[in-house]
Amino acid sequence: MQSTLPTIRATTIAPPPGSVAPPPGGVAPAATRIGLLAGWGRYPIVIAEALRHQGAKTYCLGVKGHADPALAALCDEFEWIGIGRLNGAVRFFKQYGIRRATMAGKIHKLRLFEPWFWVKHCPDWPTMRRFFKHFVLNRRDRRDDTLLLAVVELFAVNGIDLVPATDFAPELLVKRGQLTHRGPTAAQCNDIEFGWQLAKELGRLDVGQSVAVMGGTALAVEAIEGTDQCIRRAGELCRSGGFTVVKVAKPRQDMRFDVPTIGLGTLQTMIEAGATCLAVEDGRTIIVDRDETIRFANEHKLAIVAIDPARVAQKTPPETPCESRER
Repeated sequence: MQSTLPTIRATTIAPPPGSVAPPPGGVAPAATRIGLLAGWGRYPIVIAEALRHQGAKTYCLGVKGHADPALAALCDEFEWIGIGRLNGAVRFFKQYGIRRATMAGKIHKLRLFEPWFWVKHCPDWPTMRRFFKHFVLNRRDRRDDTLLLAVVELFAVNGIDLVPATDFAPELLVKRGQLTHRGPTAAQCNDIEFGWQLAKELGRLDVGQSVAVMGGTALAVEAIEGTDQCIRRAGELCRSGGFTVVKVAKPRQDMRFDVPTIGLGTLQTMIEAGATCLAVEDGRTIIVDRDETIRFANEHKLAIVAIDPARVAQKTPPETPCESRER
């Protein structure tokens, strides 16, 4: 199935503060050289396409076992990098005079808990030193924000500023309202309100971002396994189907990483599991291949609604949380 990129507005890529001249033989002005650290999924491809459309020069590192090889054709330079080779990533970006970079795509965190992880992935010394207390001594936690902020700090001390990928494609952030022809039923609106509170609490604890709900009952909550596995587990427990999935941003969401993302894969998993309604957060959820995703949802009679978190928090009557029926 051919995927389409949403229309991207022309964006001027401003130079970072304190930008320096390109290295000898540099390939592009410093203001247009962007580093991309790519994980799993379509999202990194969409960002690479957006950067190309804007005239940026993209220098991409694809995480082994995660990134799509198609990225090589979309970027000016592309190399594979191991999940434990952060110093190698710093060297790659420095080689091309990169002062600004972004992360896009999921990292399968389950791999961090595989037996002999450190031996299999041969982390370089700076990575080992930064994460030794997390994975070897077990003195610090391994929650998403903890680990990803450590990555951000490692790049920062080396003069590389990690910025949100949505800075280059703001149109990917979903807007408030009903996205599909079909809207949530009254019962599903009640489940959305309950699921919203539950998911926000999970996010506050940095456990997960998604829940599956039916009749005011939590069927499944997301943890390390990810959204798709959470939905599948709900389908196994609710054979009758018809349940609702709620996916939200964390209360203190850092838009540089781990931003809630939906796309065709999410909807395909919902259909297989028997879910019929999806609620996401306005302005802080990425929808990849929007037109194709919404068309697919309409074909399968799914309901998708983007909720304004402020109205949910204030319990604004009478429309909370399904505040808009407009398409």
